[in-house]
Amino acid sequence: MKAKWLTGILSGVLAVGLIQPAAFAEEEQTIEDEIIYDVLIDRFFNKQIENDFEVDAQNPAAFNGGDFGGVIEQLQHVKDMGFTLLSIGSVFATDTYDGKKVLDYRQLERHFGTEEELKEVVEKTHEFDLKLMVDVPTQQVSSNHIWAAEHPQWFSENEEGTLALDTSNPEVQDELIAAMGDFIRTYQVDGLRLSDADQLDPQFIEKFSEAMKEIRDVYLLNDVEMEETAGFDAMVLPGAEETLRESYKNFGADSTGLGELVESSEGKLIQIDSLLGSRFVSDVVAERGFPPTRMRVIFSQLLTMPGIPVVQYGSETAMNGITPQESHQILNLSVDEELIEHISDLNSLRNSSEALRTGETEIILEEPNWLVYKRSNEEETWIVAINNSAETKTINLPADVIGSDKELRGLFESDIIRQEANGDYRITLDRELGETFHVIDETGFNKAYIAALAVLYLVFMAFLWIVWRKGKQRKANRNTTK
Repeated sequence: MKAKWLTGILSGVLAVGLIQPAAFAEEEQTIEDEIIYDVLIDRFFNKQIENDFEVDAQNPAAFNGGDFGGVIEQLQHVKDMGFTLLSIGSVFATDTYDGKKVLDYRQLERHFGTEEELKEVVEKTHEFDLKLMVDVPTQQVSSNHIWAAEHPQWFSENEEGTLALDTSNPEVQDELIAAMGDFIRTYQVDGLRLSDADQLDPQFIEKFSEAMKEIRDVYLLNDVEMEETAGFDAMVLPGAEETLRESYKNFGADSTGLGELVESSEGKLIQIDSLLGSRFVSDVVAERGFPPTRMRVIFSQLLTMPGIPVVQYGSETAMNGITPQESHQILNLSVDEELIEHISDLNSLRNSSEALRTGETEIILEEPNWLVYKRSNEEETWIVAINNSAETKTINLPADVIGSDKELRGLFESDIIRQEANGDYRITLDRELGETFHVIDETGFNKAYIAALAVLYLVFMAFLWIVWRKGKQRKANRNTTK
């Protein structure tokens, strides 16, 4: 399988010191080291029938049966794809499968499972060397929320009949901080994501962040595009999803803004899908494109550019959907694994390379549907080339970009590019492909390999000589006997 092939290549590269993973393996990780996999518990995997209360898998608006046991069942899948942080959505008692219409922040949703089962989810997640994050919805909670009857002044009513907590109210702030503080202490999760964060009071966000981090060093993230706000460890990059989707929904699409996006994405949450709306595949289908190819190309950029990638469950199976309910299908892994392997390969590469996670970025070439950029730090250099056109593309990179006496080794198409007589490095890429080249010192002839072959040859010749001598001796002995 290709995933095993690339894993072997990366292992070999690591073995000879071409990639330096020490910072990732030994130093404490930051949010910029994470690759986030975003799921909804109810739509991920149904493991236990004991909590299937009035479940209707045929109704996209109803609970479909996913539970904490199902999350545990699929942790190996998440780990194998190379993700480092699992986001499981809201887990609190709720009226709806997506967890948004919260009833009580101090009770878990019975469809999902018990306190003991959520603790097991956290424990097993950590055993897989993954982190776990949950959502905290506050702006579309149930009209039957436990606080509503006693404290109606804490809420305002939304048009669809749900309630929004007034996070500028000090009493609301204190209650939310107390409830989430107890939640973190009990379950030891690694991150919280504030839903509808653009509707929250900025002072509450900062106060909430400080209070949570005093209890445990958790990540605090947002979920929507908004102005910069203190308290978040990372925020969604405005315009990133739209720019990526418009650029890659078909070959030859308008790619204006990709270079600027790459240069501005450092430290930001970047994604091509959202559990709040439609899937990228719906854009591809509307353009009559081929989703697997489009997904491979767009992931080639998402997982090699600066920023913190957020990948929604089902992206690895090219899940389609326009409305949220259509986009929240049960995960089906009975599919062609080629896209899953491609995501796994890219994530493995990103996890192995500090330069691809936090290194400097330089745009080398930005033309319509032809993007080339460099990711580097003091230890390593990568060249990422993405051809999103309908024709083969070529670029000559001068020595002042790459250096002299180097090689560019493509990790996906297996190309080896060496310096030409004029000093340039010539990259040629077929249509609708993304490639990541590792820049290393030119290897030339492998002297150790040649020496080993010479020794093997001498040993083999000596073996033949010994066989010949023994044969000659046996023949002489037979003649003497006669």
